[in-house]
Amino acid sequence: MTELIITVRGESEARVAAETAVATLVVAMDGHDRAAVVEQAAALVDPIRSELAARAEARAIEEWSAQQISVWSDRPWNERGTQLPLVHHASVALTATFTDFAALSEWLSTLAERSGVQVGGVEWQLTPATRLQTERDVATDAVAVAVHRATAYAEAIGKSTVEALEIADVGLLVGGDAGPQRESRMARAAMTMDAGGGTLADFRPEAIVVSAAVEARFRAS
Repeated sequence: MTELIITVRGESEARVAAETAVATLVVAMDGHDRAAVVEQAAALVDPIRSELAARAEARAIEEWSAQQISVWSDRPWNERGTQLPLVHHASVALTATFTDFAALSEWLSTLAERSGVQVGGVEWQLTPATRLQTERDVATDAVAVAVHRATAYAEAIGKSTVEALEIADVGLLVGGDAGPQRESRMARAAMTMDAGGGTLADFRPEAIVVSAAVEARFRAS
């Protein structure tokens, strides 16, 4: 009797609430006096450093960092093609990983009122342990889906059992190069703002989606 081979695909995904939020911001100043520009940028950064340190001590922040002041100059052109006097620029990039989203909301609200401070965005993340476990769970579920489909196909044509021959990420079973199929889609700067109930913005992160897909080949008998 001719051997029957069944090839199927299994997928699974999980939606997990974000556990940390990585906020990035840039303090930037410019002007014609280089020393004054650097001094103004430093004056803006110093209280932000203190605020981050205080929130880290209160365990609202897991970690934070601030780069050194970056200074450069250029001579812009106006709309008539005339080169203007030299302009100096100074900027500092800061990053903070928050575990307390209420503290993040409050802090970003205070920054919005400060001239020269630009919030780059917020990236919602999972802790490494949660990510690893979730990826393991969805991969296991994807294989279970593949087995279920293969069994259904086999039973539809009168076969009673299936034996796994090959299991691989999508594209690898047939020798293709589909790239890594298991992924977690980070909700980068995906947030809604609710101004009701006061001046604080209420940030609600979207769930992080972790998905897996596999291809599997079975022998039916």
